[in-house]
Amino acid sequence: MTMKLLIAEDTPEIARAVAYGARLTWPGCHVTIAPDGAEALARFGEERPDLVVLDVQMPPPDGFEVCRRLREISSVPILMLTVRDATLDKVHAFDLGADDYLTKPFDHLELLARLRALVRRSSTQPAPPEAAFAAGDLTLDFAAHDVRVGGEEVRLTPTEYRLLEVLVRHAGAVVPHQHLLGEVWGRSTSLTPCT
Repeated sequence: MTMKLLIAEDTPEIARAVAYGARLTWPGCHVTIAPDGAEALARFGEERPDLVVLDVQMPPPDGFEVCRRLREISSVPILMLTVRDATLDKVHAFDLGADDYLTKPFDHLELLARLRALVRRSSTQPAPPEAAFAAGDLTLDFAAHDVRVGGEEVRLTPTEYRLLEVLVRHAGAVVPHQHLLGEVWGRSTSLTPCT
């Protein structure tokens, strides 16, 4: 999957530098640059990026307002990149839903490390639990541990049910065997080094 990054920044040199670093970090990264808050919101709606870098002081709406509006519709990772270094500004950004805050001037290596960390954290967060699952004739009620096919109850052992639930919750993804061992059988996934 191609990484999509939205940079809302009204200083072209900074926007280009961030974009360059992102393309080195994620080859093929699709970068969109918005010079003001209004365009940032519009482009976010069109492109649904995986990561957002927001300047605070840009033409309206400012980065704080853009952050607030994005949090109403998305949990996308947001890094604020700004000259404003007051503690109250940082607190305000975090209270609005920003995930990280970096002040200008900044070290490009630190910025890229922070962006990688945001992507890592967002990709490892579990999806919110769902009450039920249905696909074709199969239905699962997670709260009741009820499995049905074509409306008929399917009796499973506790281990069989846990295995099915883990696979259903990760539908469309490869589930490593270590994860299955830990989730279904409760076995440790750490490896003991050979001596």
